[in-house]
Amino acid sequence: MAIHYLKHGRTAEESSQDAAKVRDTVTGILADVTARGDEAVRELSAKFDNWSPERFRLSGDEIAAAVRSLSQGQLDDIKFAQAQVRNFAQAQRESIRDIEVETLPGVVLGHKNMPVDSVACYVPGGKFPLVASAHMGVVTAKVAGVPRIITASPPVQGRPNPAVVAAMHLGGADEIYTFGGVQAIAAMALGTQSIDPVSMVVGPGNAFVAEAKRQLFGRIGIDLIAGPSETLVIADDSVDAELCATDLLGQAEHGFNTPAILLTNSMQLAQDTIAEVERILKILPTANTAGVSWRDYGAVIVADSYEEMVQEADRIASEHVQVMTRDPDYFLNNMKNYGALFLGARTNVAFGDKVIGTNHTLPTGKAARYTGGLWVGKFIKTCTYQKVLTDEASALIGSYCSRLCAIEGMIAHGEQANIRVRRYGQQDVPYGSAVPA
Repeated sequence: MAIHYLKHGRTAEESSQDAAKVRDTVTGILADVTARGDEAVRELSAKFDNWSPERFRLSGDEIAAAVRSLSQGQLDDIKFAQAQVRNFAQAQRESIRDIEVETLPGVVLGHKNMPVDSVACYVPGGKFPLVASAHMGVVTAKVAGVPRIITASPPVQGRPNPAVVAAMHLGGADEIYTFGGVQAIAAMALGTQSIDPVSMVVGPGNAFVAEAKRQLFGRIGIDLIAGPSETLVIADDSVDAELCATDLLGQAEHGFNTPAILLTNSMQLAQDTIAEVERILKILPTANTAGVSWRDYGAVIVADSYEEMVQEADRIASEHVQVMTRDPDYFLNNMKNYGALFLGARTNVAFGDKVIGTNHTLPTGKAARYTGGLWVGKFIKTCTYQKVLTDEASALIGSYCSRLCAIEGMIAHGEQANIRVRRYGQQDVPYGSAVPA
């Protein structure tokens, strides 16, 4: 394999965060909220967000005021985006079927798909209040049939962000809270005097939010542990450097540690893209953020063939993969590790982030090797059941079960089988013995 790096990002060791500090901070906040509930949440919100309202849950009047503050055009755009997310989530939901099958005469097995009973959808604030995250969490949970959906987002410039609140409300949230960070995740997951706990928390956030979800996993369900946004642009000389550079910087503006990688089989395109990125950074209003990500985490990789590009892309296992080649379906058919694919020059990651209908909460940090992103199925439990309808079937399964329990030495388990062989099979099996073959 001939892989050439024209530009390197920081190594994993160089870019590692102070995980111990984050972990210890989060542990302390979770313990505080567990012990003191609303009082702790209020103190933490005042400390980190300078926000301590009479109550964190928005009233119906406050929600209505937020909706009224937006123009009709803004509301129509939010509704359009939510319709696309809802339509795709509905199609996904319809693909998930209950089953029931008679595997042996008189033995019926099945599974039912049921929504979890309550979900919290977190919408981060930070540099950009992510209105789209409300669609991705709330609308998808609603389509899954979750009966109680609560939401939280931190204040922006000293107040709830009206567009985020409107998106939460229009998406179908049952309770809307204005608070953020670890204290918000803790309050919704663990419950306080004023907030009933939920069974699951979803949504992106900073390193502290991600660590809170990691520590709480097990006590609650989560979607995934998302780190900084990532993008990989796969391109050949069928496209130009301006398109590649625009798509790289379009994601690099997320934060100061966003990997943006170009993978190409064209040395000329690689060199031209590096130059084009520098040109755009001179005129990009968010260059102070995007430029740092590009400087520290950007990479340009040149391979010899599509096959090598697939191998390298699967090694990188990026969250977003933009494919702009003569044959984008080659990558669809051959790549295995990615959060989401964006195939062809006519689409791009921003479409997926904001409006096209697929979910933008996706695996990062190579998690695409073992999981996909948030989708309607994440909110659904697939639970099995079994029925034995005849005496003959109970005795047949019981005889096999009895002998298998004996192999393991689990006598009480074996007696669960033996008693049914005695009753339904009319066979004399001494207590603690296995049914003869």
